[in-house]
Amino acid sequence: MGDFVVRLSSLTLENVKNVKKGTIFMPMSNEKLFNVSGAEILGIYGQNGSGKTAIVDALYFLQQIMIGQSIDQSIIDYIGVDDDMAHICVEFKIFAGEKVYEVGYNVYLKKNDSMVEIEREFLNCAINYGGKRTNKNIFMDYVRSDSEGIFKPQKRLDELIGKHKERRTDLIVARKMAEKSNCSYIFGESSREIFCQEVEEKFKDYSTAIKALFEFSLKDLFVIRNAHSGMITANFFLPMAFRIENNKIGAKGDFAIPLTEPVVLDAVKKDILDAIVDQINTVLYTIIPGMMIYIKDYGQQALDSGEEGWKVELMSVREGKKPIPIRMESEGIIKIISILNVLIQAFGNSSICLVIDELDAGIFEYMLGELLDIFDKSAKGQLIFTSHNLRALEMLDKRSIMFSTVNPENRYIHMKRVKENNNLRSMYIRSITLGGQDEEIYEETDSLKIARAFRKAGRSLHNE
Repeated sequence: MGDFVVRLSSLTLENVKNVKKGTIFMPMSNEKLFNVSGAEILGIYGQNGSGKTAIVDALYFLQQIMIGQSIDQSIIDYIGVDDDMAHICVEFKIFAGEKVYEVGYNVYLKKNDSMVEIEREFLNCAINYGGKRTNKNIFMDYVRSDSEGIFKPQKRLDELIGKHKERRTDLIVARKMAEKSNCSYIFGESSREIFCQEVEEKFKDYSTAIKALFEFSLKDLFVIRNAHSGMITANFFLPMAFRIENNKIGAKGDFAIPLTEPVVLDAVKKDILDAIVDQINTVLYTIIPGMMIYIKDYGQQALDSGEEGWKVELMSVREGKKPIPIRMESEGIIKIISILNVLIQAFGNSSICLVIDELDAGIFEYMLGELLDIFDKSAKGQLIFTSHNLRALEMLDKRSIMFSTVNPENRYIHMKRVKENNNLRSMYIRSITLGGQDEEIYEETDSLKIARAFRKAGRSLHNE
């Protein structure tokens, strides 16, 4: 993305699923940095149903909004059941040469009958330059119900229009198009083109911020939800999250390969698959000793469109053994393969933010710890993950771990009173049983009641 590096600093949720209010912070969010400094990892831990997956889902929907897509209406199930509106606030730092932008994006999602609409969205910004920091002020504030205006504050609108009086009409049309398409006004295609074209000097910094956040959301943010792992568990598909940028290819997304049978690919998709496999094999044999994957080519076959295609299947090969179809490998190995390309991207690119729900699913505990330790010490990008495996608590700094609580009004906390030589894993287990934190982090279960309930259920089966 040119000279820009975008880093996520914090995320606040209000009325999202079972989170009335909660904020997560990246480890370096409060540091006054003027250059990007190494990897940032944030692991989110807590009991089932305590708001961990809400973070991942919120970032998934936020990404869609920030690339200008129409709102996925399944989001209606994520607005609190007793609420009409949800609020998501995400803070970023944009490193641009001598300037560092602190940008916040706030979006309010409102239920309207069976639909969800953006009722309000606004961007605020502070600029660090030459040893000085400006105040953090709102520079673009869109309110859907304010049908008479375009956006506020009027001063910024006037700066954007400048000498180009026809822009006012263009901005009104863009607003109508965004509302009709049910997408973001700030990041919608029609309005974004106006904000990011040649603008007056006074608006240039704000134009830069909008462009940087859009490109980050489009190219550098990867959100891997549970549905990704679900396809692997069902043994239907191997969905490989990927980003490829070389002389021939520039692409990003999920490349889903059927596990049950070969697939016919066109020339473009085959080139992408070749590039993904090449990158994965560079690292895979060190994680799973001696293992590589290769593409078995069954030859050319015509596509339904009549174009030339290639029938291929992913195979696993280990030293001294015959190749086997990739579906014969364990779920954990297939999980690693599915995320390995984007892990490589996050390892080498400071602007990549990789978000994974249940990173530990199917992955051996010791291997999980080793991967996190290597990423923490040597990578450049950001990694946010949820997990139930406590190995990470022994491998990562206390700033890199947040815990979900039983209080929906304050869902995420850092562990208090953790000293340098403390074992965070032991402290967490002790806090579950004995308390001692600002918030309760585990809703206590009674083993005697559980056993009694099982016995009662067992007797009812025999009595039927």
